[in-house]
Amino acid sequence: MQLFYNPEIKEDTSLFTFSKEESRHIVKVLRKSIGDELDITNGCGWRFKAELEYADLKNCSAKIISKHKQVKHNYNLHLAVAPTKMNDRYEWFLEKATEIGIDSLTPIFCDNSERKVVKTERFEKIVQSAMKQSLNCYLPKLNEPVDFKDFITQKFTGQTFIAHCEELDRKSLKEALKAQTAVTILIGPEGDFSVKEIQMAIDNKFIPVTLGNTRLRTETAAIVACHSVAFVNE
Repeated sequence: MQLFYNPEIKEDTSLFTFSKEESRHIVKVLRKSIGDELDITNGCGWRFKAELEYADLKNCSAKIISKHKQVKHNYNLHLAVAPTKMNDRYEWFLEKATEIGIDSLTPIFCDNSERKVVKTERFEKIVQSAMKQSLNCYLPKLNEPVDFKDFITQKFTGQTFIAHCEELDRKSLKEALKAQTAVTILIGPEGDFSVKEIQMAIDNKFIPVTLGNTRLRTETAAIVACHSVAFVNE
């Protein structure tokens, strides 16, 4: 099944037009024609069944013939992950986390971060593509990058954790997680969080956790954390 994404479609939409890029994909790649059906999501949980009324390389239009609301998973996961030195590793994480199930993501710049600039436009496209590939109708929210010290002082609901590798008192994330709740997890850069940052997180009620017995790369740690939350909620 090919799932399209169109954020402009609302519950009461009856007729809409695809973008030039998607129109070309529909006609030239998928070879769809008038009368063919397509599945579309608006990223807010709705899946629409639409029938092509006009098929052109530059302008495809369709009418909604049915709709249903996809059931959302019973937790809310917010990951705050430091950008990796190599962009492709972070993009891989974004793709896989979207497939597994994540609700929001915030890139955070830390004391040991080697990358201080990210292109969120590229990230948005990757998240959208992963949502469609996994047939998920909920688009994760991608927040603007922020410095660690500014992120940590925000108000959070549910459980809050910081995963780090320092030889300090830590709990196992899998044992600490509670099902059916909101969770925020901090994942640091290649050089890990600084001791100062760890203490700052603890002072702001974040619980120090470990993700296992081995030292993980940033993107691997983020995926392990994401899967742990999904697993606890199965």
